[in-house]
Amino acid sequence: MNIKDLAQHLGISIGTVSRALNDKPDVNAKTRERVLNAAVELGYSANASGRSLRRGTTQTIAFMLETGQSELRSGDNFFMRVIDAMQAELDDEGYDLIILPCHSKNDPTEFLKRVIARGTADAIVVTATMKNDPRIEFLLKSRLPFLTLGRSRLEDQHPWIDLDFEGYVEQTIRKLVELGHKRIAITVPPTRSNIASLLRETYERAIGETGLDFDPALIFECEVSESGGNQVTHQILGMPNRATALLLNYELMAFGVYSALQEAGLSPGKDLSVATLRRSKLLRFLNPPVTAFEIDLKELGRTIAREVLQVLRDNTHKTRIVWPATMTVTESFGPPAEG
Repeated sequence: MNIKDLAQHLGISIGTVSRALNDKPDVNAKTRERVLNAAVELGYSANASGRSLRRGTTQTIAFMLETGQSELRSGDNFFMRVIDAMQAELDDEGYDLIILPCHSKNDPTEFLKRVIARGTADAIVVTATMKNDPRIEFLLKSRLPFLTLGRSRLEDQHPWIDLDFEGYVEQTIRKLVELGHKRIAITVPPTRSNIASLLRETYERAIGETGLDFDPALIFECEVSESGGNQVTHQILGMPNRATALLLNYELMAFGVYSALQEAGLSPGKDLSVATLRRSKLLRFLNPPVTAFEIDLKELGRTIAREVLQVLRDNTHKTRIVWPATMTVTESFGPPAEG
């Protein structure tokens, strides 16, 4: 399908279609939405270059990032390390990698529609998945091959790779219970992300399996940052029957936790046991080092690249990978303080 066919199908001019695809301000919002939806459903994509015209492909993989995420704003190196490894793997296969930053003011689904309609890439990797993710529902209707870094409620219908959030929560809680802890708190992102759902569900299940009483007051929604960790720690210290251990969903939150404990004249491991999901080089500045999980980000990036190419070459290929991690217990874990 070319732009002329698309315009005829919609009953509007080629110029209007072109301006809608390029997000020009003189196009009515409803018309733009009609054009984008039709372009995806009918398989239209703009050829980005002469090479695309000759080959029918861009030889490009896109990686969509939502720049409003607090992890990215704090300078997190998770995605940069993954992307670097992806680029190396894709380069070996003759593909380029482009980063598509979706600004926080943009609707991610509308952003994705424009990407697809413009024929920017042969396949896309989508991040920051939600439990109910309209981007995934939209991609399943489109003809663009895709893979998600993260799961959704439709995880049996699309290819994905995700971190082992369940393993992190289950292993950490078991270790803490062995040490004698009965009041174990956890932080979750204040979003509709699938990560938040996984952490909540796994935490409640793991607490029940170890025979502890489930207390919803020990689940803390907070900003995914150093400030969030600091705030949660102050809340815990102010509880009459406070938690004796804390699981963090983001490693840099540990800096805020340690700072709050120091302000109160308390120590990690002795007065509050602390664990975080991912071991990072940044954590080496903490004393004692925080209990965390080692994740091979280089191999994760290369695997994402290999799997998205597999999906591109074979639309029946199913990727269902929970990425492994190894727990390293440090002096940030100890028995609960008496009294």
